[in-house]
Amino acid sequence: MNASIESGRIETGWLETYRGVVYPWHCDHMGHMNVMWYVGKFDEATWNLFSDIGITPAYLREQERAMAAVQQNITYKRELLSGDVVAVRSGLLEMRDKVVKFVHEMRHARTDEVSAVCVITGVHMDSKARKSTAFPADIIARGTQRLCGYEIDR
Repeated sequence: MNASIESGRIETGWLETYRGVVYPWHCDHMGHMNVMWYVGKFDEATWNLFSDIGITPAYLREQERAMAAVQQNITYKRELLSGDVVAVRSGLLEMRDKVVKFVHEMRHARTDEVSAVCVITGVHMDSKARKSTAFPADIIARGTQRLCGYEIDR
């Protein structure tokens, strides 16, 4: 599936959140990108997605807030090798009072084949009280605009 890109946004609700290359030191003894690097690239994509909806480092510090991942599922579809360029697009599946569920889709940038899909559920936290707390209305509004449809098993 080729996605249409407009001003960095891919289809409705989607945002390109990461683009990079697989370096030789990302590969395991079998020559494929090791799972730890998939997680790292998805983590970078997460912070770009969060920033887009207003969950920035400044917001977290100034409001004494934090985000906690409570579930993460990764499906590996295609191996990546040293030298492959990858792109991650991300969108929100759910935006609730205290919880956000989102998806990252990692693709081989040249072939457009899906390499991996990561679905994460995160909870908005009060970093002092160490308890979940509601998102501000403006973050919920921006998150709602980022909602996308996604069939996990495709």
